[in-house]
Amino acid sequence: MMNLNTVEILLAEDNMNDAELIIRELKKNNLANNLVHVKNGEEALEFIFGTGKYAEIRSAEYQPKVVIMDIQMPKVNGIEVLEKMKSTPLTRSIPVVMLTSSKESPDIKRCYMLGANSYIVKPVNFEHFADSIRCLGQYWLLLNQPPY
Repeated sequence: MMNLNTVEILLAEDNMNDAELIIRELKKNNLANNLVHVKNGEEALEFIFGTGKYAEIRSAEYQPKVVIMDIQMPKVNGIEVLEKMKSTPLTRSIPVVMLTSSKESPDIKRCYMLGANSYIVKPVNFEHFADSIRCLGQYWLLLNQPPY
């Protein structure tokens, strides 16, 4: 079992087809060795803050290199997770990439106002989607220098 304190990518995505595609593309490019997938915003918050089912197995002081998150998720949506992360000193510096199907200008503006580091609309074309995931993974895991 993976050490949950060494996670590089937290993927918060409720659509299993999208999640499988994202994970497959990251694996194909050797970028998913330390990835955890959660299926809703509540579980994302529990993972990030080391609470709930993660309370005994994960320390909140160890944070992923990047959180890739959908907006429309059950229980707690991605915007609410983003808002909680960016309003807390412990998690404020974690890069958050909103990867969503929403092209709505209010969503885009709100995410950036709350501190999102990137906002990517999921391409409909399979090849474009795969390319986007490859580029996203390479940038955030290999090129970007996190503050911690």
